[in-house]
Amino acid sequence: MRMSTGEESLEAGAKTPSLHRRILEDVEGRILSGEWPPGHRIPFEHELTEQYGCSRMTVNKAIIELVKRGLIERRRKSGSFVTHPHAQSAVLEIHDIRLEVEQLGLPYRYEQRARLDRPARAADRRLMDLPEAARVIEVMALHFAGAQPFCLEERLINHAAVPEVANETFGDIAPGAWLISRVPWSAAEHRIRAVGADGRVAGLLAIAPGTPCLVVERRTWSGGLYVTHVRLTYPGEKHELVAEFAPTHPKLA
Repeated sequence: MRMSTGEESLEAGAKTPSLHRRILEDVEGRILSGEWPPGHRIPFEHELTEQYGCSRMTVNKAIIELVKRGLIERRRKSGSFVTHPHAQSAVLEIHDIRLEVEQLGLPYRYEQRARLDRPARAADRRLMDLPEAARVIEVMALHFAGAQPFCLEERLINHAAVPEVANETFGDIAPGAWLISRVPWSAAEHRIRAVGADGRVAGLLAIAPGTPCLVVERRTWSGGLYVTHVRLTYPGEKHELVAEFAPTHPKLA
């Protein structure tokens, strides 16, 4: 599977994924298919460098991403190994916001505020590892619990990962629910932080500026492509996160 310099140029010209992305997809594919089971040592970085005809930095970038996804772990002086299933379990599940509201016993309502089909900006490309020619769908929407805003959703969807999104208006269905029903995601990353609502967010959520809010940012990907990035902003006093987890090494608990 070694690539010559000429082949690498052809790949770039055909707008295929970058070389580090290709390495990532190959390794991820072998892990998810079961070809490389838990505990399997993946090739050393110098072996991958030789196999793909690329720099050590390119291989290292792919390895770091796989570690972030929880698919492999690095062991000092031993190499990188496929993680065991319990280490791949997401702490937070991906839920439909409608269900969150209905579990509170309140009526749910969804309201789209904006939808834009546009070229990916530099910040988008960095966030979702997109090529220069990429396009995204940008959606902003409000989710209501009864008469009050429950959550502000600000989302980017990668055209290349979900081509049918071009024909979806999201007028009647929230992007999250639509994606859950159509795209089998293979991994997700959550970032959670507390912020004070600025004027724009405060106006949308009908709260006072500076009100503490809980922000959940999530990226999901499938088959080596980022599918979506979403920022969910909840008024802090109205929302909490609950997660169940178990120790990776029970004897050390």
